[in-house]
Amino acid sequence: MQVKPKQLPRGPVMADISGIELTQQEKERLCNPAIGAVILFSRNYESVEQLQDLTMQIHELRDPPLLIAVDHEGGRVQRFRDGFTHLPAMRCYGDIFDNDPAGALEQCSTAGWLMAAELLELGVDFSFAPIADLDAGLSEVIGDRAFHSSPGIASELSLAFMLGMRKAGMAATAKHFPGHGSVQGDSHHMIPVDDRSFEQLSENDLVPFRVMIASAVEGIMTAHVVYPQMDEQPPTFSHYWLQQVLRQQLGYKGLVFSDDLSMAGAKSAGGPLQRAKAAMDAGCDMVLVCNDTPALDEVLDGLAADRLYLPGQRLDAFVPKIQFASGLKQTIDWQRAAESVMEVI
Repeated sequence: MQVKPKQLPRGPVMADISGIELTQQEKERLCNPAIGAVILFSRNYESVEQLQDLTMQIHELRDPPLLIAVDHEGGRVQRFRDGFTHLPAMRCYGDIFDNDPAGALEQCSTAGWLMAAELLELGVDFSFAPIADLDAGLSEVIGDRAFHSSPGIASELSLAFMLGMRKAGMAATAKHFPGHGSVQGDSHHMIPVDDRSFEQLSENDLVPFRVMIASAVEGIMTAHVVYPQMDEQPPTFSHYWLQQVLRQQLGYKGLVFSDDLSMAGAKSAGGPLQRAKAAMDAGCDMVLVCNDTPALDEVLDGLAADRLYLPGQRLDAFVPKIQFASGLKQTIDWQRAAESVMEVI
C-alpha cells in the first residue's frame, strides 16, 4: 500500500541536499515543517534522467510538494551542463543591445524561455534569475553575469528575460537587491561595503528592480552587502531596506528570499538560528541555508520550537504555471530557441 505524503504547508526555509539521490536522513529532514523548498547544485546533477528521478522523489515527500530551485542564470552560473543547452553569460545580450536593441531583447526573451522550459520539463520549479545587478567594473563575482552597466539597458534586458521565463510558466527572481555590482568583495567570503548614497543607488542600481516590480516580478533576493550611509546591517537583516524601501517606497508585493545565510556576508547577525530569525524579522519570507548541514539543523530545530513564519501565497506564485511533458527537444519551439542561443554564444 502506498503511503500518502505528509500534509504540511510549505515553511520558510530553503534547504540543500548532499548528492544525486535523497538519503533516508534527508527524506526525514525535508519533512520538517520549517522547510518549504529545496535548492539544487552541480553536485546534485549527473544526467537528465537522474535529475528527473530526484525531483520526483522530492515532490512526492509532501503535500503540497516542496518547491525545487536552482541557480541557472547562464555563463559561469549554470548548475546543470550535460544534457542542457549551454546558456551564454547575460553580458552577451548587453553587447548585442549596443548595436541591435530589438534583436537583443528578442534573443534575451528566447533565452529566458529556453532556460525555464528545460528545467520545468525535468521537475525543477524555478531558477534564481534574472540577475538585476549592474556591472560597474568592480565586482568579479558579478562581472559578466550582469546584462549591462547602463541602468536603462539592464532594465530592458532583465525584463525581457523575465517575460521569457513567464511565457514558459516559471516565476522569476530579481537579484541581488539593492545591487551588488559596485563592490569589489565577494560576499561568499567577506562582507562587502558600498559607501554610495541612497540617491546614487536610486539613480542606478535600483532602476532594474523598479522596472521588474512594475511588471510584478514574483521574487527578489537580497544582497549580503553593507550600505553604511543607510544601515549598518546588510539588506538581508535590514528593516530599512526590506520594509521602508522595498515594500513601502517601491511597492513590492512578492516574495523576498535571503541570499544563502551560510555565506560570510551574512555572519554579522550571529549564529545560524540568529541569522534566520533576524532575516525573517527584517522581512525575508524565505531564508536559504546551504552547504552547512549542522547550521541547517540548528535553524530547523530552533524554528520548529519557535513560531514559524509561513510564506503562504507569495511562495505559491512559484508553483509552475505550465507542465512540460517529456520530448521538449523534439518541439519546433525548443529547436528555434536553442538555435537562437547558440547564435549568441
